[in-house]
Formats: sequence, C-alpha cells, structure tokens
Amino acid sequence: MLDKRRDFLAANAGKRAPMPGFVLLMRPRDDGDETMRIGFTVTKKIGNAVVRNRMKRRLRALARELLAERGVAGADHVLIGRNGGVERDYALLRTELGKALRKVTPQLPATSVANTTSAANPSTPAKAGAQVGKRP
Repeated sequence: MLDKRRDFLAANAGKRAPMPGFVLLMRPRDDGDETMRIGFTVTKKIGNAVVRNRMKRRLRALARELLAERGVAGADHVLIGRNGGVERDYALLRTELGKALRKVTPQLPATSVANTTSAANPSTPAKAGAQVGKRP
C-alpha cells in the first residue's frame, strides 16, 4: 500500500492511462522487490467526504478483482478517482480498468510471441529425421 507522498509523485512520472471514471498510473520500481503496491487518491473536487470515501471503496474493490492477476509485479499502481466515477456502472469501471491495465502493461516483443507459438504448433514434425514435403 502506498502511503507516502514521494511514492505517489514517483508513480506520477510513470505510465498513465486516463479513463472516464479514473486515471491509472503505473511505474516499475526496479528495486528487485516483486510485490505490487497500490495507492488510491480522490480529491475534494469530487465531492464531500461521503462521496470521496464511496469512490475509494469502489476503486479498492476494482483493485482487488483485477490487479492481483493483471497488475505488473514489482510496480507501483495508483488509481485516481475522477468526477464521474461514483455514478458510473461498476461493470463499466471494471472493463475500463482492464483496458487501462493493458495500456500500461509492458508488452512482449512480437518476434518472441511468434517464436513461442510456432514452437508449440502441433503441425510441425516432432520426430527426429522427419522430412517435410517428401512423399513416402
């Protein structure tokens, strides 16, 4: 859990994925620690304390659902609540968080993906000395 201002400011220098209900910030820490840390912030512009706390509860529930399996290990994630986030449908927020995580997650190079899929292709000959293209 992020609780120091310097951690939030450091995350602000990372990747950003703005969505209609929230903004996701993600920054790899590169310190060798594989734990994911998460922080939540909702400003007073959003509303009074009741509205801000409701928004934080929704953001925490989203993080519990999706960050455990889709978050980046060894990175700091910050969810910033936006003005329309409290009124948005929860299922819509969940799909937006999935989209935001795909946006900020480092992708594998296309060549390594192609090599791993062709190696696992069952149509290639598996026997040693098998000839391709010759008729028996």
